[in-house]
Amino acid sequence: MIELGVNVDHVATVRQARRTYEPDPVWAAIEAHLGGADGITVHLREDRRHIQDEDVRRLRELTHIKLNLEMAATDEMVGVARTIRPEMAMLVPEGRHEVTTEGGLDIAAQEAKLKDAVARIADAGIVVSVFIDADARQIEAAHRVGAKVCEVHTGPYAHAFHSLGRDAESPAVLVELDKLARAGQAIRDLGMRFNAGHALNYFNVEPVARLTGVRELHIGHAIVSRAVFVGMREAVREMKRLMTEARLGMRAGK
Repeated sequence: MIELGVNVDHVATVRQARRTYEPDPVWAAIEAHLGGADGITVHLREDRRHIQDEDVRRLRELTHIKLNLEMAATDEMVGVARTIRPEMAMLVPEGRHEVTTEGGLDIAAQEAKLKDAVARIADAGIVVSVFIDADARQIEAAHRVGAKVCEVHTGPYAHAFHSLGRDAESPAVLVELDKLARAGQAIRDLGMRFNAGHALNYFNVEPVARLTGVRELHIGHAIVSRAVFVGMREAVREMKRLMTEARLGMRAGK
């Protein structure tokens, strides 16, 4: 069964805009759990622009589903992960001027550094994931550094879907889906888990959910945006239903 990890960073973004105490991302995580989320994702950025250290500590204590900590591969963040001990830590590229993560981690260019970070995190009993583009070179490098999970960047697919008619059968969208499918197969062939995420929403998620072997989808902005109108619990429930029906339809040959 496909799983949904809900990113609650943007709940913290709203809070930090007023530098106050609400809305609380921990409360949002509990509501997401009640809506059917299988895990919670947060990105503790080096500049602390949204999620704060205290949020991560409280999430570790108060949530009862998987916690996935997105993080840069720095000594500080490795230390945080080893202290908090989330179920999964995902290494991502991080830029101070980016609005959100803009591309996959270039593992091949920094294998020695990342291999050390992966080993230190794994030594604390944490599953290590890496956020990468659908690129065979990066998949092979991820395997060499010891990652157990690869989350494939779905941004190019989502951009093609949005900009080219919102048609899952358009040639440009099919090209991007094929890249994701090939990447997923390569990841699984190397014995790693295939996850996917970035810019997925209620209109483009189903083709990705139907990809062979994809284990988890991590979605944040679209769910938080929908929650403004229908509440977090219902927004998560709607997304999980779309994903589950897409996967069941694939198995039924629809």
